[in-house]
Amino acid sequence: MVDRYKNFAELAAHEKENTDFRVRSEMRRDAAAVIAPHGGGIEPGTSELAEAIAGADLSFYAFEGLKKDGNGVLHVTSDHFDEATAIELVSASPTVVAVHGELKCTDNVAFLGGLDKDLGQRIRTALKGAEFVVRIHDNPNLQGVNENNICNRGRSGQGVQLEVSQPLRRSFFESFDRTGRQRPTKAFTRFVDAIRGAILGEAVKK
Repeated sequence: MVDRYKNFAELAAHEKENTDFRVRSEMRRDAAAVIAPHGGGIEPGTSELAEAIAGADLSFYAFEGLKKDGNGVLHVTSDHFDEATAIELVSASPTVVAVHGELKCTDNVAFLGGLDKDLGQRIRTALKGAEFVVRIHDNPNLQGVNENNICNRGRSGQGVQLEVSQPLRRSFFESFDRTGRQRPTKAFTRFVDAIRGAILGEAVKK
């Protein structure tokens, strides 16, 4: 699907902040950033994942769709994502992990991409150790390798893009509506702990 808006300025000219969309962020000095540029109703479950992975010690950002339906119009592709708060936060961070919602895969899969191969490998190892399936997406547009991709715009110029299939995201919550996404499952906790451990360089406690 082609995006309705090519950048944030176009989006902001037609959509109302705090009615159609909102921005949430928390910057922690010199910490990796975990972001959900298509959060809320755009790619459900990604905001919740990013916020939990960030915890109290990593930087966090979410651009969230608030519409009752039709939030897909708020999707601005990662290579063109230029909302000011996101750019400021990402630019101040040594590296970035961007959490997205993959839409077509019918399996419980996390797809890894981005230019930070070292961190990507640590995340891959951690997720597999937590019994999740990890792959590289067949679609080059979902591999996060463009240097303009928001995940690669941290200080290092290298980040990680994580595309989480819809079935896997659904397994993380009691239900997939807004209320249900406030009640995460044990699978959600395992997934979050694995990624946090990889970013922080810590072994996940069983």
